[in-house]
Amino acid sequence: MSTLAADLDAAAEEELAHAARIGWRELSRCMPWGDTYEGFTPAGRPVSFERDYVWAERPGGDILCEVTAFEPRGFEAGARRSKVIRRQDAPD
Repeated sequence: MSTLAADLDAAAEEELAHAARIGWRELSRCMPWGDTYEGFTPAGRPVSFERDYVWAERPGGDILCEVTAFEPRGFEAGARRSKVIRRQDAPD
């Protein structure tokens, strides 16, 4: 069985990969945006996920996607990952 920290890291990485699949064009229509929801880590532990999309530097530019995976009772001890979704990658 994996450690809690390794499991949270894996869950955050997995969720960031899913969250970053939403394209710049779609996200730019609802910025800033975020949500929190319940799920499970790869090892099956119950966790909460917090996902936020904010402008990386200025409105209309790149979008920063941040994901935190944490035990429902321990936000501060969670694993956080982020990725910038570049405007230049958006189709015209």
